Amino acid sequence: MEIKVKIKNFLFSGMTAALTASALLSGNAMAEKDWPSKSITLVVPFAAGGPTDTVARLIAVPMGQALGQTVVVENVNGAGGTIASTKVARAAPDGYTIYLHHMGMATANALYDKLPYDPMTSFEYIGQVADVPMVLLGKKDLPPNNFKELEAYIKANGSKITMANAGPGAVSQLCGLLFQSRMGVKLTNIPYKGTGPALTDLLGGQVDLLCDQTTQTIPYIKDGRVKAYGTTTMKRLPAIANVPTLDEQGLKGFEVKVWHGMYTPKGVPKPILDKLNAALKKSLNSPDVKKRLEDANIDIVSPDKMTPNGLKTHLEAEVNKWGPIIRKANIPD
Repeated sequence: MEIKVKIKNFLFSGMTAALTASALLSGNAMAEKDWPSKSITLVVPFAAGGPTDTVARLIAVPMGQALGQTVVVENVNGAGGTIASTKVARAAPDGYTIYLHHMGMATANALYDKLPYDPMTSFEYIGQVADVPMVLLGKKDLPPNNFKELEAYIKANGSKITMANAGPGAVSQLCGLLFQSRMGVKLTNIPYKGTGPALTDLLGGQVDLLCDQTTQTIPYIKDGRVKAYGTTTMKRLPAIANVPTLDEQGLKGFEVKVWHGMYTPKGVPKPILDKLNAALKKSLNSPDVKKRLEDANIDIVSPDKMTPNGLKTHLEAEVNKWGPIIRKANIPD
């Protein structure tokens, strides 16, 4: 009799556990089906007004429309994006926190010791978004008038030439280091607290060179306030079609773009990721968004890159590209 009772209790406990698990799975499936049922937060790791924030705000509204909920941009700036990355990595994996970060996601491991997250494993991938090209600039009265003359000038003057950047780990610094590495020289690098002050001093003639984004430099190139020696893209930019690429001028394969990708915390269910990816693609295919990004000299990526695998593959390649350059230069030392 006692054995029969125990067997019945065991069977009842097993059935209860199975029913509980089934209910949880059913509840999760229902939650995924009904997602989103509230607003979504799009975290940006930099202050409002910059290129990454511009991209985020341009796609937030159409993404929200595609998802049927408001997408709210939240700026969490500081420590080169690591504060925001940590916040997102620790957020609930329910799809209500998404993240837009630029190429800093690929350089963080080489720049910072003991990150509280892993750029490659702490996030789910939604897709690449857009690229912001860069231009190698010189002050207005720098003697060289083209890239060939600049090469000769650099070889003759070396460390006497100053190259500004926006601080340790900034894309302008990485671009400058890659340029010096390819040229086989070491210039005098001058770090600033942001691209704004660096560009101001270039315009004022206090520094010689700067690698900067097109979103803020094209007007100065067009009015002749700075010299443009080459773009860091593989094709010429329509807005400044008269400026050759560095690749076509001899630095083969020289390409630096401030690329942007969209992520979520690790563990977000695939059905939700699929919805986010579909909303991202729809927003980037919006004629209004295309026009506004084009006006800001920001390039939308190709469809094959607007995918989780497209972003993952690109991130891995960028980690392998920039890690050795950063470590060799002892950044941020």
